[in-house]
Amino acid sequence: MKRIPLAALLAVFFGWLLWTVSVRQAALFAVGLGLGAVLAGQRFGFTTGWRMLIEDKDASGVMGQLLLLALAAALAMPLLGHFPELTAALGPPSVSLLVGAFVFGLCMQIADGCGSGTLYKAGLGIPMNMAILPLFALGSFLGSLHLGFWLDLGRAAPVGLVSRFGWQEALLMTLAALAAAAVAVRWYARRAPVVQGAQPKPLLVRKWIVGAVLLALLATLNLVIAGQPWGVVYGFGLWAAKIAQASGAADLAGNWFWSQPGNAARLQETVLLDVTSITNIGILGGALWVSAGKPAAAKALTGTQWAVALAAGLLLGYSSRLAFGCNVGAMLSGISTGSIHGWIWVPLAFAGTIFGLRIRRHFGF
Repeated sequence: MKRIPLAALLAVFFGWLLWTVSVRQAALFAVGLGLGAVLAGQRFGFTTGWRMLIEDKDASGVMGQLLLLALAAALAMPLLGHFPELTAALGPPSVSLLVGAFVFGLCMQIADGCGSGTLYKAGLGIPMNMAILPLFALGSFLGSLHLGFWLDLGRAAPVGLVSRFGWQEALLMTLAALAAAAVAVRWYARRAPVVQGAQPKPLLVRKWIVGAVLLALLATLNLVIAGQPWGVVYGFGLWAAKIAQASGAADLAGNWFWSQPGNAARLQETVLLDVTSITNIGILGGALWVSAGKPAAAKALTGTQWAVALAAGLLLGYSSRLAFGCNVGAMLSGISTGSIHGWIWVPLAFAGTIFGLRIRRHFGF
């Protein structure tokens, strides 16, 4: 489909949401379109940035992510401090978080995408990510079924820096920690000879910077409109849960996760009323508009590679639920709204990525 007919179709869907659902959901769909267009158009990949740093000693991708975190925190934390009706992306430090973050970091390199990466690459028409998307949703649903068990293994109460110290102190601590991380990243990138041909390209660096600024603004809009930070994983799990419930494949009334009042209510509503689902749909639409109906180039996979990638996609969804989010819900939204669990997630996911890259090389991805 060409861009003009696709834009018209997206506009019609926006108008239908505005007329039949709510102004808020239509606005969130528009935010999702922007997120998808920026992720796809600027090729702002969390997974790719980590891989560039480890394999090529190219820090530009991770530095772009640190810029995104700093900008998002500078915008979100004052809002959280002044408007108590807005909520932070809090997750409990737990065994579930430790295991989930490590496994997620490992699998996202094999599956070549985190939650947002899988969405926008599926929108670009990349076959592997299109196949992984439903498995990601299934894995997220299975993780939600088992989350109560994992939390029983050990957990502490969530810690929010904004509520504990106030937004000014929370922001200063966050910016100082991000600055320290930037220094460490630059030191790591410079401590070994740069791989020939892997020097940061000015155009790519500009894309990372532009992407960071635009994503920070859109994530803030999501926070203001939805009343909660940008997330991806919950929508996936909800889609699979509604299918399982409608088909009679699962009775969710007695499940620890889905019996929670908010989750039980969402099971009874259309997914168009779920704030995470509607932005996910928008991300797909925005990425599809960028691709203009022309699938992005993708290397053909062998049968073994397909099997490994699909298994990684299922585990990606499962582990993201255990870790209370992906690079967006746990890292970006967690850190930018002052949740300690976001800071725990990052080093464990990064450690998992190191092992994931070894598996990726072993199977020739």
